Amino acid sequence: MNARASLIALGSVIAMAAACRAPAWLTGPRLTGTCDGACDHYLDCRGGDRSDAARNHCVSECRDVFSDDESLRAYESLSCPDAVEYVEGSRRHAAR
Repeated sequence: MNARASLIALGSVIAMAAACRAPAWLTGPRLTGTCDGACDHYLDCRGGDRSDAARNHCVSECRDVFSDDESLRAYESLSCPDAVEYVEGSRRHAAR
């Protein structure tokens, strides 16, 4: 096989592999396993204050709560209602 045919074959394989990959919106959120990623998830879900102070407070508390990247990825994979409840507790418990 000549060089041109090899490049065409390689290009075809790459194109097929790219076509088989699911789009990002189907695969869910990017799981970073970091406090930065966990806080981005929490603040996005919660809405409201996204100031540097709120982010710094979140990251500081995160480091006290989570000890490894696997637990951080698990948190990042929570739905928004569950992610906010994990941090803030359920409203039912807070009312007691």
